[in-house]
Amino acid sequence: MIKLPGKKSVYETDIMQVFEKEIKKAEQTLQKVDEIYRKDLRRLDKLSDKIAQIGGSWSFILLFFVILFSWMGINTFMLVQKSFDPYPFILLNLVLSCLAAIQAPIILMSQNRAAKRDQARAELDLEKDLRDLKIDQQSHKILLAMQKDMVKIKQKLKVK
Repeated sequence: MIKLPGKKSVYETDIMQVFEKEIKKAEQTLQKVDEIYRKDLRRLDKLSDKIAQIGGSWSFILLFFVILFSWMGINTFMLVQKSFDPYPFILLNLVLSCLAAIQAPIILMSQNRAAKRDQARAELDLEKDLRDLKIDQQSHKILLAMQKDMVKIKQKLKVK
């Protein structure tokens, strides 16, 4: 290795330390983003997230169909004489409309918060990619310096 007086050698930069430093930065930033979004959540926000999680699941859909067909079956066959919601199930229609009218905006609120969090994470991914490019650039500088040193060594040793 050829070292010029007063200059720090390219090899003295430990690339693994650079990697570890950048990884720690990325992990800390991700933790901060999660903390910010968890800290700002109010009780109703947490509730809307739970509703969106349950309302967007197959278990909810299956349970919903069981309740729907049970309602129709009870009112059509079991309570033939005195059903509380006779065919065409106007009360059921009202309940379903109210459920949809309430559930849709709640799920949208949850999705909006998730979209904001995802946008912040996408920006962090871009930042990480830029850091990776910087690390790659430093690695290439080290390789070029090594290549130059190898050429100089070969010239001194008169090896082709």
